[in-house]
Amino acid sequence: MEEYFVTKNNKENDDCEVHKNNCFYLPTEENRISLGFFYNYFDAIKKAKKYYALVRVCSHCSCESNKSQ
Repeated sequence: MEEYFVTKNNKENDDCEVHKNNCFYLPTEENRISLGFFYNYFDAIKKAKKYYALVRVCSHCSCESNKSQ
């Protein structure tokens, strides 16, 4: 299980990125919301959608996940 975060969105029509806790592009503490611990992105995305309508997975994180599988 890994901890996931969503970037805080300050713009109405922007999407927010979901990151793993070890992502190089993880925003600062002031600019992210902890989603909790999950086994995969699917559950983290579901939780992030409770905060924001437009959510996507960080491309860097998702590439790293694919490499390790």
